[in-house]
Amino acid sequence: MAKKKTTKMAAPGKRGAEPAARKKAAAPETPRRRWRWLRLFLRWSAVAFIWCTLAVFGLIGWYILDLPDPDGLINQRPPSVTVLGSDGEVLATYGELHGETLHFEDLPEPLIQAVLSTEDRRFFEHIGIDLRGIARAAWANIQAGGVVQGGSTITQQAAKNLFLTPERSFKRKAQDALLALWLERRFTKEEILAIYLNRVYLGAGTYGVDAAARRYFNKSARDLTLPEAAMIAGLLKAPSRYNPANDPAAARLRSAEVIDNMVEAGFIDEDTARAAKAAPLDLTGNRPAGGDARYATDWIVARATDYIGTARQDLVIVTTIDPSLQRAAQDALSAGLGEEGAERNTAQGAIVSMAPDGAVLAMVGGSDYGVSQFNRATLAERQPGSAFKLFVYLAALEAGHSPHDVVEDRPITIDGWSPSNFDGGYDGPMTLTEAMAGSTNTVAAEVAWRIGMQNVIDAAHRLGIDQDMIEIPSLALGATEVTPLEMTAAYAAIANQGLSAWPYVIAEIRTRNGAVLYQRGGHDPVRLVDHRVNADLAAMLKTAVEQGTGRNAAIAWPSGGKTGTSQDHRDAWFVGFTRQIVTGVWVGNDNGAAMDQITGGGLPARIWASYMNVAQQGLPQLALVDPVSSTTTYAADETGNDGFGSLIGGLLNELGGSGAADPDWRKAERNDR
Repeated sequence: MAKKKTTKMAAPGKRGAEPAARKKAAAPETPRRRWRWLRLFLRWSAVAFIWCTLAVFGLIGWYILDLPDPDGLINQRPPSVTVLGSDGEVLATYGELHGETLHFEDLPEPLIQAVLSTEDRRFFEHIGIDLRGIARAAWANIQAGGVVQGGSTITQQAAKNLFLTPERSFKRKAQDALLALWLERRFTKEEILAIYLNRVYLGAGTYGVDAAARRYFNKSARDLTLPEAAMIAGLLKAPSRYNPANDPAAARLRSAEVIDNMVEAGFIDEDTARAAKAAPLDLTGNRPAGGDARYATDWIVARATDYIGTARQDLVIVTTIDPSLQRAAQDALSAGLGEEGAERNTAQGAIVSMAPDGAVLAMVGGSDYGVSQFNRATLAERQPGSAFKLFVYLAALEAGHSPHDVVEDRPITIDGWSPSNFDGGYDGPMTLTEAMAGSTNTVAAEVAWRIGMQNVIDAAHRLGIDQDMIEIPSLALGATEVTPLEMTAAYAAIANQGLSAWPYVIAEIRTRNGAVLYQRGGHDPVRLVDHRVNADLAAMLKTAVEQGTGRNAAIAWPSGGKTGTSQDHRDAWFVGFTRQIVTGVWVGNDNGAAMDQITGGGLPARIWASYMNVAQQGLPQLALVDPVSSTTTYAADETGNDGFGSLIGGLLNELGGSGAADPDWRKAERNDR
């Protein structure tokens, strides 16, 4: 029988009893282990706190390093430009439109109360950051389930407007808080409020309460009434949405909310509030009176730097533009293009109108500035067609020939080029006056070639055409490119009795504070054309309007001018003048597409007459030129003939000059170019 194994219990103190002994011995050490863990936690918590503190201060330091220089920016902002017409009307504003900088004591009490009650009621109590306001806004947003209130103070908003971007980020919030503290340390509360109200955007391009008051109510902010102040204060929330120039109804509703806020803040009582809400508001303001003058004002602002360099202050540019004439020019062009132009594939046009001395009175650079800002009056280089004949006949008269010289309208060939008339026919002998009035191409081409094409080019350059021109026979018929501004200025020299008429439009440039930076002084004109030659040329141009291709441009005042139509009806012109006003009209298409049989004596002449009938209202009927004692002398050409006439032409000239000329000017209709 096997022996049964027995297990012996270890005696106390022996090896087998150690685990139990250890358990009994470890029990008293548990509190010390807990204390060790607590010390370890506290130690690492302190380390974490120190590192977090360093990180926060490091982040703040980085934000501070990335802040703009407040001292350098506190009085710095982009300059604005206000363009005025000759009568002081505002034609356009550019950049940030600022009014007068007002001090706290200049601000009316209703405006201060309206702003404080709506934007920051504890403004005079907090240190630039309103913790109570932040908590209140946070609770309101939690209850609403979205952002319905903001906790920014006026000081923070001033900091953001002065120095920061509209970016929504923690960094930007931290920076505007830091800058708010700096502003509170640097300025008094009154100064901060004035800074804010002088710089805040208030819609319609206005910055500051004074600019807004002038824009919406045509008065200084000093004179704002309670209802007006409430409306401007209401713009602080959303200047575009509550802009009275865009939505007067929304602006009035918002101003009523501001008035209620003033009651709630204890600034006014209920009776005053009811009266303020019911008070009528005259939303007049300064609005451009000259129609759409932006083509002209863009050109003006671009030219201003030539006189004063880069603008560093708010500028006021006083111009020669007449707002009433600007509106009349826009209306005439719009009506012409909208009616006849729409039917005959004519999409664009331009008008330049000036005084005989070159002062630009009106300028329209296209059919719709909102669609295309390209200024065709100053930038579009187009072929002038027969309007270029001004320089041909000027050169001929200066060569000693007379308006009564007889030439023959006949087929000719010059250096392999054979010009033809608009109708393809020929009318035989005619005077230079008749040839110009009827826009006879063959005569103009032969005259130009005989006197020398370089003389024609010299005449064009002298009267202000800047383009380089090649001595080719077709140049006599306008085979070059010019701008409407250049052509109008060239004709202005004739209206100016042969004296220079360089275009100008800026009369004065001054700062908003009144310091004059530039003022146009008196300029002695230069004689460009002999007085007697000028008188003869003006008489020829007068005949072109009275009996020639420009008859659709006839008005009640003595006038002269010339039509022009380029090949395939791509361009049509009429440039003409009275003693007081010179105007050029061009119509065509930007892509050079042919119009539907539009000629210079048609649509452009009618637009010219429509505008000039308005522009000349109230002006006396004056002769085109001062009387002269004699006309220019004749000159013999290289063949020995007087002028350009043949023996028959000379005889006809001696007998009176009409000869075979069409007495009823039928050729004028046929050659309407």
